[in-house]
Amino acid sequence: MFKQFIKSPAKCLALLVLLLVFVPAAQSSTLIPAPPQIAARSYIVMDADTGNVIVAHNEHDRYPPASLVKIMTSYIAEQEIIRGNLAETDMVSVSEKAWRTGGSRMFVQEGTQVSVIDLLRGIIIQSGNDASVAIAEHIAGSEEAFSDLMNQHARRIGMTNTQYLNATGLPAEGQYSSAYDLALLSQALINDSPQYYPIYAEKYFEYNKIRQPNRNRLLWRDDSVDGIKTGHTNEAGYCLVSSAIRDGMRLITVVMGSASEETRAQETQQLMSFVYRFYNTHQLYPANQVLSEPRIWGGSLDQLKVGVADKLAVTLPRGKEDELEVILDLPHSIKAPIELGQELGRVVVSLNGEELASAPLVALEAAEQGGLIKRIWHMILQFFTGLIS
Repeated sequence: MFKQFIKSPAKCLALLVLLLVFVPAAQSSTLIPAPPQIAARSYIVMDADTGNVIVAHNEHDRYPPASLVKIMTSYIAEQEIIRGNLAETDMVSVSEKAWRTGGSRMFVQEGTQVSVIDLLRGIIIQSGNDASVAIAEHIAGSEEAFSDLMNQHARRIGMTNTQYLNATGLPAEGQYSSAYDLALLSQALINDSPQYYPIYAEKYFEYNKIRQPNRNRLLWRDDSVDGIKTGHTNEAGYCLVSSAIRDGMRLITVVMGSASEETRAQETQQLMSFVYRFYNTHQLYPANQVLSEPRIWGGSLDQLKVGVADKLAVTLPRGKEDELEVILDLPHSIKAPIELGQELGRVVVSLNGEELASAPLVALEAAEQGGLIKRIWHMILQFFTGLIS
């Protein structure tokens, strides 16, 4: 019968139409081409919300970071202000060493005093090596001691392929970082210093009657770009760490070792355009949302509210949201007492059998032990429940 069916051209055409109609449209819409090929030594695109790496090449290899070192310098200064160890209005004395530091400069003068907030803008916008040394000496007493502080922060953040030897990024044998580490640092910067992050989008800063532009060309080309830092030395090549946010999705892009200032900007644009075209961030659960209310035995409560302590999001190809599988992995028996925030299990998010994200399931409320009679009654119930199951 099937042979007779396919002998008829009209019937074959009808079959083809039926196949085209009933094959899910999502299958074609989720096909993803290979990422763009760029000539940089290493690069990475990371989803800032989830930490997922979407595109990368040599992302863990160690390279000279040039002025990308100043991301850590400014990050530490911001954290010192946030923690109350510094004030924006504190005046910093400019040493001879800071004044004599070569390369890109803010043009501070030896023996003068400059406010912390002006130095911060001098580091971020003007890439001032003199400003970097001045703030390092003010915070730690010397640039060498500040470098040790930089490395401590790097270890805390998880930057395993980074070593700092100065606060500027000027060439130093043994100073290195990786694209992945710089993406981690940028993620920490965005999350930990939200009140200072807008400075990274400022296009100009004037100090000592000298007005200098931000060297990040993308701030003029793309309104979604709002940071972060450029870098260049002969050894490092042209480097750029950028961040952009479109439709609620924030990306961090690191390009190291490009051939020119223009090339690093174009390569960054290519990578961002590719990821924004084919991927999105799907926000699953906000912090403290109740995901389950399992029974609790021997407690003052009969049911316990359980959820995630921090927001949970995943990065996935566009159109795949409906294919996500979420599993709440909780123990069969939860017994009181339970403390607020106590970890009880995990939520696991998968796509086509591949785990995308997981997070602890925690108690969103405390549960004291119940009275003696209630505890005895629950022990009896648990015994018979176990027999039945």
